[in-house]
Amino acid sequence: MDRLFDHSLLRQRRLRALADFEPGADFLISRIAEDLAERLSVVERHFENPVLVHAGLPLAAAMMKATGKTGDFKYVDMCALPGIDPGRQIFAEPDLVPLEPGSADLIVSTLALHVTNDTPGVLVQLRRALKPDGLLLAATPGAGTLGELRESLLAAESELTGGANARVHPFADIRNYGALLQRAGFALPVADIDDIVVRYADMFALLKDLRAMGMTSILTDRSRSPISRQVFLRAGQIYADRFSDPDGRIRASFPVIHLSGWAPHENQQKPLKPGSAKARLADALKTPEKKLPR
Repeated sequence: MDRLFDHSLLRQRRLRALADFEPGADFLISRIAEDLAERLSVVERHFENPVLVHAGLPLAAAMMKATGKTGDFKYVDMCALPGIDPGRQIFAEPDLVPLEPGSADLIVSTLALHVTNDTPGVLVQLRRALKPDGLLLAATPGAGTLGELRESLLAAESELTGGANARVHPFADIRNYGALLQRAGFALPVADIDDIVVRYADMFALLKDLRAMGMTSILTDRSRSPISRQVFLRAGQIYADRFSDPDGRIRASFPVIHLSGWAPHENQQKPLKPGSAKARLADALKTPEKKLPR
């Protein structure tokens, strides 16, 4: 298996972000946690054995528990989470979900699937860890995330050096994730997208936030040569020219893909067999039925 992401570097970045935590740097995780809690609040179930997987911060667990829909969470992560009893934490790399089969009735994943080297395998592990009729809720950055930054850095580096290196992670699109849910064996899979746009004074304010979140590049095949100051300055100019609003502030895109799926269970709703309908669509729509030409 090709290792696209360097998980040792990811651990270093997360530990640094936790040690030097800046108030407000968790704004994206907080926004996603609120959304997940709202989604859970409409599910007519109570989950006694929830697990938060590779989230980096425990915000989602706290907000979901506050809905009254869950018991106490367990945690799987690569670093110790602040304020969490060590006895409720299991440490593992992002490609591993070391949970007993059928041990959880709710698994939550936030901002984690996009840094896995084996995303199909991780989703299979998540499904196996769920009890029958258990629920997976996940949120991950999708295609187009930081697209403005990617374009600006590529354009500046190409212009000044005659070449360019990948500086921003690749991100999968919603169709890929929907297909992976089905491939992993989830029932009733659903995928939708929340287009989050954050505005900054300039590109350097965005880069500061990414470092504070521990979300800078961890590509295994990254360039080891530092970017020159001139490239950064030119990239900032390109960013402002191409992606700024009338008030001069720049835009940064964070399209977040939300995924849900259930571990199969015999009592779940199933699609009807073809030809088993007992009413005609034309009658329901009160329109004449017309045969299509062959």
